[in-house]
Amino acid sequence: MKYLTLAAGLCAATAASAETPVLNVYTYDSFTSDWGPGPAIEAAFEDICNCDLQFSAVGDGAALIARLNLEGDHSEADVVLGIDTNLADQALADQFFVPHTLENPTLTLPIEWDNATYVPYDWGYFAFIYDNTKTDSVPANFRDLAASDLKIVIQDPRSSTPGLGLMMWVKAAYGDEAPAIWADLSDNIVTVTKGWSESYGMFLEGEADMALSYTTSPAYHLIAEDDASKSAVAFDEGHYMQIEVAAVTKSADQPELAQQFLEFMISDAAQTILPTTNWMYPAATPTAGLPEGFETLTVPEKSLLIPAEDAGSVREAALTEWLDALSQ
Repeated sequence: MKYLTLAAGLCAATAASAETPVLNVYTYDSFTSDWGPGPAIEAAFEDICNCDLQFSAVGDGAALIARLNLEGDHSEADVVLGIDTNLADQALADQFFVPHTLENPTLTLPIEWDNATYVPYDWGYFAFIYDNTKTDSVPANFRDLAASDLKIVIQDPRSSTPGLGLMMWVKAAYGDEAPAIWADLSDNIVTVTKGWSESYGMFLEGEADMALSYTTSPAYHLIAEDDASKSAVAFDEGHYMQIEVAAVTKSADQPELAQQFLEFMISDAAQTILPTTNWMYPAATPTAGLPEGFETLTVPEKSLLIPAEDAGSVREAALTEWLDALSQ
C-alpha cells in the first residue's frame, strides 16, 4: 500500500511541476552571480508570477547576440536581458525580438526613451576608477591621460560591453581624432582583457593605476566594504552612457510571462534591488530613492551617447581605428 501512496505522490508532484511555466532569461555572467542581482530578482519575480524563472548566463552583451545568432528560431530564450544601446541596433537588424506591450512606462533616465522593443532597466556612466590613497594627480581628459605615466587596464570591445563603451566614448568625444588618441594611449595600457572582471581585478591587485569601469563602482566599495578609497575620474569632455535593456524574443514559449517580466524589471520591486547588486543607476528610480552613498558619486557635467540607430556604423569604423592604433 505504501508503494501505491508513494507512486501517487510522485505523479502529483510531476503534474504540479508540469503545470508550472518556465521563463527562460538569457543574461550576462555577473547578473547571475551570487553577489549579482539575479538571485534576488528571481525570488521576487517568482513570488508574483507563479512560474519558474531560470537564468542562463551567456558571457557579456556581445556574447548574448552571438548566442542568439547561433540558435536562431530555436533559441530557448523568452527574454534577453543585458544588451546595451551600443548593440541594440544589431539585434534589431537580426530580428530577434518582438515589441513590448508596456504602455508609457515611467522612467528616470537622463535622456528621453521611446523604443517599441527594448525596455531599459538600469544605466550608468563609464569612467576610470583609481585609488585616491595612492594616486594624487588625476587627468582631466583623455589627452591628459595619454600624456601621463598612469597605467590603465581596459577591456576588449569585441567581447566586453564596457570595452565597447570606451571605444564609443573616445569616438563620441574626439570624432576623427580618435585614432590619434588611441595611439597616444597605447603606452598607458597595461593589457586589454576579455571582460570587466579580469581588468578590475588587476586594478584591485595593484597591477594598474586605473581601470575602466563605471562612476557607480565606488559605491560598491563604500557600501559593501566601507571603503572610501576608490574614486572615479571626471573627464571634462564628458562621459559616455550605458543603458542596459531587456526584450522579448520572437521565439518565446512564454510570451505573456515574458512581457510581465519586462514590466517587473522597471517596478519598485526590481529597481530597488539593482543599485546595490548590479551597481548601476535604476532606470525608474524607486519610491524610496537611491541608497545612501550614491550621493557621493561623481556626476559628469556632460553626457555622451551615440544614438542606437547610428551605433552600428560608428561601431564598425571605430573598431577598425582601435585595432589599427593598438597594433602599431
